[in-house]
Amino acid sequence: MSLKGIHPSCYSCIIQQVRSAAKTVSYNLEQEQELLNNALESILKARKEGLQVQHIIRYATDYVQKKLHKDRDFDLYSDIKRNSHERALSFITRFTHELEMSSNPISYGIRLAAAGNIIDFGAKAHGSLNIEQELNSIDSLVFGRTDEALFIDKLRNSKLLLYIADNVGEILFDRLLIKALKQKYSDLNIIVAVRDKPIINDATLDDAFEAGLFKEAKVISSGSVLPGTILGETSEEFQNLFKSADLIVSKGQGNFETLLSVADNRVFFLLRIKCETMASLAQQKTGDLVFMQGR
Repeated sequence: MSLKGIHPSCYSCIIQQVRSAAKTVSYNLEQEQELLNNALESILKARKEGLQVQHIIRYATDYVQKKLHKDRDFDLYSDIKRNSHERALSFITRFTHELEMSSNPISYGIRLAAAGNIIDFGAKAHGSLNIEQELNSIDSLVFGRTDEALFIDKLRNSKLLLYIADNVGEILFDRLLIKALKQKYSDLNIIVAVRDKPIINDATLDDAFEAGLFKEAKVISSGSVLPGTILGETSEEFQNLFKSADLIVSKGQGNFETLLSVADNRVFFLLRIKCETMASLAQQKTGDLVFMQGR
């Protein structure tokens, strides 16, 4: 966000995510308290050091990895990511068929990709998701805001689309949207960017390969090791792509939070609003699906 330091309303989500990390590695009460104390110290330093929520989550992850004598390539959430992938995969045959039968595949693909954004352990309590219930209700999903018409208008004259991915499981649905875009606009060059290192359940190159994204588009690392995209902390390749792309799709709340302040009208945010702070920024309600153009 453009705020200096971290908004107080974000504290509870940070604590929730840190506790989730502790549970993932089976920390005892004393270890969990030590991890929480470390995170609280980082929150207090946030204003002075220019930290954002994403930095605190990274620091907490680094702390756990160090205690386990692991480096940043070690994936704390590998089991959860595997479960998310398999549960999402069970819907793909059905949704692929529905996409092929749709009279407007791109519109339906946008709906699928938005629905997939519910697979987000960064904004949900550990173990609280009912993915099947959410995805089975996809036909009744309503967008609080959609700038789809503006997106289609820009799409007609675009040569390069940068698609900034978010979570494992969700990227299977992103693949369906990308497939629909390629079928309609065969000359469109689509490049998908994922995280450089494992963080929460965000997708990395390995995850993208498993999801088959490489079959639909070129996939790169954004260089980000955070659960979001702070441009100054991404690779030179990604920054150049961000500047040169005709059209950008930004998936998920972490990317929305970190890119909103630098977004122009080439950027379209596709996500479910999961907290009051982001609802205020998007001028939508918590729980709304949005497909909104940056201004």
